[in-house]
Amino acid sequence: MQKAKPIVCFLLLIGFSLLLVGCNTKDSKPEKVKEIEFTVVEDADVPEKLMEIINERKSKPFKITYTDEDKEYLYIIVGYGEQPTGGYSISIDELYLADNVIYLDTNLIGPSQEEFVSNAVTYPYVVIKTEYMDKRVLFD
Repeated sequence: MQKAKPIVCFLLLIGFSLLLVGCNTKDSKPEKVKEIEFTVVEDADVPEKLMEIINERKSKPFKITYTDEDKEYLYIIVGYGEQPTGGYSISIDELYLADNVIYLDTNLIGPSQEEFVSNAVTYPYVVIKTEYMDKRVLFD
């Protein structure tokens, strides 16, 4: 009967470890404090320095932030890398202020089967402009 005790303790330890791992999921989002007003910026209105950074990185997926020199605006940029055709768009599902971060959730939307798209390689990205906040951005 003495051998059963270590096995039971071991099984309890494994069960407790799995419980802890299960509670720490990626799906947990920070609690929303307030919505953030934003604008999606067209290429022509993107600051020149930022456009250079985007062009350097656009072939691979990327997530960056950029602040203008006057610290008036915060730009949040999400790129989805090289795509084989045109017809892609990006949805901004959530953008809000939490206690200590700005939370952003975006998704790449591919072309529908019926949609006529160019066969040219594209590099979909979105540039979001909002008032400057000295907060870290949590990308989802």
